[in-house]
Formats: sequence, structure tokens, C-alpha cells
Amino acid sequence: MTDQQQGLRRSLTHYGDRDFALFLRRSFIRSMGFSEAMLERPLVGILATPSELNSCHRTIGELIEAVRRGALAAGALPLVFPVISLGEPYLHPTSLYLRNLMAIDVEEMVRAQPLDAVVLIGGCDKTVPALLMGAASAEVPAVLLVVGPMLTGRYRGERVAACTDCRRFWARFRAGELSQAEIRTVEGRLAVTAGTCGVMGTASTMACLAEALGLALPGSAAIPAVHAERLRIAEATGALAARLAGTDRTIRNLVSRASLENAMRVLLALSGSTNAVIHMAAIAGRLGLAFDLRTLDRLSEETPVLVDLKPTGVGYMEDFYAAGGMPALLRELAPLLDLDVPTIDGRSLRAVLAEPLGEPVDRRIIRPLADPLAPKGGLVALFGSLAPQGAILKRAAATPALFEHEGRAVVFDGLEDLARRIDDPALDVTPNDVLVLKNAGPASPARMPEAGYLPIPKKLARAGVKDMVRISDARMSGTAFGTVVLHVAPDAASGGPLALVRTGDRIRLSVKERRLDLLVEPDELGRRREAWRPPALPERGWARLWQQEILQAPEGCDLRFLRDERRSLKERDSSARAD
Repeated sequence: MTDQQQGLRRSLTHYGDRDFALFLRRSFIRSMGFSEAMLERPLVGILATPSELNSCHRTIGELIEAVRRGALAAGALPLVFPVISLGEPYLHPTSLYLRNLMAIDVEEMVRAQPLDAVVLIGGCDKTVPALLMGAASAEVPAVLLVVGPMLTGRYRGERVAACTDCRRFWARFRAGELSQAEIRTVEGRLAVTAGTCGVMGTASTMACLAEALGLALPGSAAIPAVHAERLRIAEATGALAARLAGTDRTIRNLVSRASLENAMRVLLALSGSTNAVIHMAAIAGRLGLAFDLRTLDRLSEETPVLVDLKPTGVGYMEDFYAAGGMPALLRELAPLLDLDVPTIDGRSLRAVLAEPLGEPVDRRIIRPLADPLAPKGGLVALFGSLAPQGAILKRAAATPALFEHEGRAVVFDGLEDLARRIDDPALDVTPNDVLVLKNAGPASPARMPEAGYLPIPKKLARAGVKDMVRISDARMSGTAFGTVVLHVAPDAASGGPLALVRTGDRIRLSVKERRLDLLVEPDELGRRREAWRPPALPERGWARLWQQEILQAPEGCDLRFLRDERRSLKERDSSARAD
């Protein structure tokens, strides 16, 4: 027997005898009824994330079968294996806390098993970045297949879908505009099919960015979960995975600084989820590439918003698909993109975009580059005395009248404090104040939940207040909206300036100047810092490893030891030699 590093001969178990290891492996796999001829084929792993605690992934069984037939027809042997599944609304304390654990699972299982290529199937918010992070580190040819977005439901003649409409109706309920019976009826109308959120939330944003990076088949990001085309693209993905066997088309070899910048422009044109900033930074870190908030901000000034979808617009993901989806958007953005970057099917982005779309683009949903919805991108980065390492504001989801604002801080020390006091009629708060939540960042026991969308205090909501400036070290759902400053870094639990903010302090926000400043004298801040204490280190397990290794939001909230410094060190050395 010889080890050709293909199929069953890859990644042999260590027994001290490679021939015996192959003999034993073949003996066990033959118990599954495969023929000799089938066992000589390249092996395509189908990495699947089904779970009854992940309703977004309800169609994965169908997708597996479609991928399987595509891989078989193309000459490979497809084998299915599971990894951790992350269902966004089902996880405590937050799915971000488990994203890195899932990425480790993906990396180790892809690397450990005899796979010539792998299809990554997932979709729910943190699942896609976890799949890409893990596969990038494993360095096996990989192609992504997302489950796709849900279709809309109806409530009193209005189209609705999770989850922007969830937040809109909940805000109305909090304001006393809907009864308990009405909100219960709405609850049953918001998510009526399988699939991820029906708006440009985190799940669909990451699906679109993966396609922009060239890591998924063209046109695959926006196909609805229950559409027949979703199964056809799954079959094509399986066939592509078979062709990837034996190639060097790994994520590391596909994603470059240029393709990363392309994806950043797509994020801005979509007015996509703020969560994507963290996920893109994490993926870049796995590849030794820099993801700089100042670069994102520069691109935001040059890249218009072209897609009219909720939470910032009016349409749903099913409309984006019908309008032409990512192929149509990329064609509009082409003058701003590097078109020579490679894609997973072996073509350059230029070659992909040279193919005709087939149908006219719906300009109500995807606007021409010359006639955008907004002349500048949906996200901006902020820096200043309150955010030395940066913070993010979703400009497209915010109230322009609040872009230049100075107000009194009303501070909540954590999630429990927020829950206890936000609706207290005695809360000292006015519409001009700045709501501040601290101790909800990556280094906090809360593990950076989607709590940055602080609710408007009930007494103000019932008085008609719809928006206020809100600041935190937490995240915000990609389906949310409002003048919300997020990802303040360093976070409060790390001892950043946010930890020192007290009720009554003055805070100044300037979108124009890209500033977020705490207007408190340095001497006073020094006294407060002397009294500050960090949170206790967890006793054991994943929580302890997270706390010891977690990076801040601008670096993707990955674990420090999982980042790849090889490429970044090489680039720094090259730069030094050039100087």
C-alpha cells in the first residue's frame, strides 16, 4: 500500500504503522457498504449543522441530499459529518460567545478527517463566520452553501418577516399601541418558513459577503431557503466540491487584501449588519490580513448604498433575490471593485460578472451606481476619548438629526441594571440624554450580546420618542435600527474609558468628525480609574479560555492564539525591506 495523500489515505490515524492505519480505516468504512470503486474516489466532506434548536437550518437535510448527488455525479464520494450548530435566539448568553468554539470544531474536524474538499452548510448568524474561520485555518479546499433566507408572512395585509419587524412590533407593544393578544398573533406571523431572517440582517449580510469573497457559487447568497433553486445550487455546490479535490483553492489562497476590500464595499452598499464588521475582522485575522476600521470608514465615504432592504429600507431578501441578487449588485459596484480576484469556481470575478444576468434588474431594490439610495455607505467608524480603538455607528439606520449631539449620560452598569431600571417611571431621563450601557463587551461576563439596541425608556416611548443616542460595548442585531453606537473599544470590562463613565457626564457624538468623546477632566477620570476593578476570571472551561484569550471588537473578538501571524509578519517584513 502507498499513501498518495488522497481520499482515505489522507490524515491517517497515528498507530505507528501507516499501512495498518489505512487497512483499519478501509475495513471500518467497508462496513458501511461502499464498493471498492467508490472508496477510490476523492472524499468530499459535507459539513452540516442541523439541530432542532436551530430552526433556521430546518432544510439542511434536503440540502445534504442535493449536495450528495452533485458530488457523486462529479466522481467524488460525499460523506456527511456534524459540527456544533448555533441557533441565534436559542443560546445563552449569546451566540457570539460560541462562534469561536464552533470555529475550533470546524477547523479540527476538517483537518483531522480524510477530506479532499469540504462543503460548509449553515446559515444562522454566527454559523457562517464560524464555518469560514474554521475552514480558513484548516487549509482544505472549501465551498460555502448557505441555507437561505425565509419568505415573508402576512399580518393584517402587511408583509412581515423576522426580525426587523419583530423589533418594530415589540416597540409598538412597549409603547402601549398593541395588546397582549395582538402581539401574540404577530409572534406567529413573523417566521412562517424555514430559513434565516428575511431582511438584510447578519445572516444574509454574511451570506452576501461570502459570495463577494468568492467563497460560494455566484448567485447563491440570496436564494430563499424553500425555493427549488436552493436545491439546484446545492447540487452544483456538491459538483464543484468534487472538482476542488486536489486543488489549492483554499480560503487562504482565495481571500486577499483586495478581495477583503471588495467585501467591505459590498457590506457598505448593502447597508449590512454591524456584526459583519466583527466577523470580517475575525476571518481576516485567521488569514493574517489586517481589517482596519479607518479603511472601512474611508471606503464608506466612497461607496454608496444601493440596496433598499429592511432594516434600513423597505424590501425583504426575497425581493433582493428576485431583483437580481448579488450578481446584479456586483455588476453595479464593478467600477469600485478589484475584478481580478479569484473565486471558488476557478474564474476571476471579472469573468463571473461577464456572464449575462438573464433578467432585468429591479431598480426599486438594487439601484444603479449613478442613482444610489444614499451617496455614502451605511457604516461609519468613530474614534475619540471614549473609544480609543474605535466604535461603529450604522449611519443608514440612524436619525440624521442626532448625528451631531451632546448630551448627559444616563448609565446602566450592566444588563441586570438595564433590565431593572429602563422602564422605571422614576428614571431620571429626557429625550436629549445619551443612554450608556457598559460591561456588555467581549471581555465581560455577558460576552457581548446583541443588547446595544437599548430600548427607549417606556415613559419616553409612550410619549412618542422613537430614537435616542445609545452607546455601548455590546453588539446590535443586524435587523435593528436607531442611532446606536456599538463595539466601543476597549470595552468596559477591559478597563477602557467606557468603564469610567457615570450618570451626569457629558458625551459628545460627531458623525461629521468621526468622534465619540467623554467630556470629563483627566484628573477626575484618573481618580475613577484607581477605584475600578476588573471582573473575576471564570473558574473553568470555555468561559475561562475565552476570558484569557478574547480580543476586542476591532480584531474580530477571536481568541488571540487562533489568529494567523504568518502572512501579516511576511507583509510587515516586506514593507520594512521596501522602506
